[in-house]
Amino acid sequence: MADDFLSPDTMTDNYVHWFRNSAPYINAHRGKTFVLMFGGEAVNHDNFRNIIHDIALLHSLGIQLILVHGARPQIDENLIEYGLETPFHNDLRVTTREALRCVLDAVGSIRLEIEALLSMGLANSPMYGARIDAVSGNFVTARPYGVRDGVDFQLTGEVRSVDTEALQKSLANRNIIVLGPTGYSTTGEVFNLLAEEVAVETAITIKADKLIFLGEHEGISGKDNRLLRELIPNEVDQFLRGKKLDSEILRHMHGSAEACRGGVRRVHIISYARDGALLQELFTRDGSGTLVSNDPYEEIRTADIDDVVGLIELLRPLEEEGILVRRSRERLETEIAQFAVIERDGMIVGCAALYPIPAQPNEPPAAEIACVAIHPSYRKSSRGAELLDYLEAKALNKGIKNLYVLTTRTALWFIEQGFEPTEVDDMPEARQAMYNYQRNSKVFVKRLG
Repeated sequence: MADDFLSPDTMTDNYVHWFRNSAPYINAHRGKTFVLMFGGEAVNHDNFRNIIHDIALLHSLGIQLILVHGARPQIDENLIEYGLETPFHNDLRVTTREALRCVLDAVGSIRLEIEALLSMGLANSPMYGARIDAVSGNFVTARPYGVRDGVDFQLTGEVRSVDTEALQKSLANRNIIVLGPTGYSTTGEVFNLLAEEVAVETAITIKADKLIFLGEHEGISGKDNRLLRELIPNEVDQFLRGKKLDSEILRHMHGSAEACRGGVRRVHIISYARDGALLQELFTRDGSGTLVSNDPYEEIRTADIDDVVGLIELLRPLEEEGILVRRSRERLETEIAQFAVIERDGMIVGCAALYPIPAQPNEPPAAEIACVAIHPSYRKSSRGAELLDYLEAKALNKGIKNLYVLTTRTALWFIEQGFEPTEVDDMPEARQAMYNYQRNSKVFVKRLG
């Protein structure tokens, strides 16, 4: 149903729900340093004012921001106006001395536009009451890119160093820093730089908590144009092999892998064209684009005592429906080592338990899978099967031969996972003695060896 047809109460409830769920991210991001990189294409887009409003919101929430902008289309327009041409080699512009003025004009005009937008404070606008000081300067020292593959890149350069101390002082004074794709040499020359390189080197040098690329696309798409939500640097490398990709995507992907390997914990690739993509990426669990990170954004692991509250929240609705047997907090604390959980960005979204069954001398080692639960938002996925695989591997390591499960409503799903129907009398005697005939659960088994 479209928002136009939602009742005011429903819209209010949705807003309250979203705002409450964003609270952990607001707390986690406060005081952190983010580097945001966007090209000149983003500056020209109709959504750019909304992006500036969202940047102002991030600033008001106590996030330290460094903005790095590109200027390719603006430089191209200036070159056409002056009747100049600059060739590209390996997606890098050869900057002649005549073309440098076009570069500087473009970079300067974009910086002024960003500063003007950050200064807006009209009533009835998202910027009302905001007091934002934007600063820029010679924070980036550059050197010539030199001659590569026989091509003299002239006044095209690469980052030599970033003045971390000066950046930190500006951030400490609650300034938003604006960096363009230019750098200065020790001899006073100005070099045209790749904006993505400026962003990556700045993020690494300043030890930024996040680097965010805003590009034309939603993120990185894999097979069937399916958005890839999370990648690690090695997966980025594999993705790039033998593929012909959009030049912007290539720059963002190379930059993401380099930044992660340089110590930036999380790099995000999102769309500048989609209104609210930045806020959705930062303040919702699933985001809006692609996350590249060395840290596991989602992992299956053995539960510990700190997971008890998350388990209770996950299990309670299923217990109230009678799908699962109710477990007290005390029981969960006692049995916590039997549980495996799926943790997604600090939230428990799935769990299952493996209980060894005491065996008689004539019985093969056996265990029971119990308490399989997946958060409603993630049930249309393979997470349940992945949990079973995790516990099955654990059972094999323990020498378990027969894996049992008892269920009242999910028999078909367990059959799809390789379990076979069996009888209560076929279970080990110790488990038979505990069978609840009132629940009348169906029994399934999977032979592991």
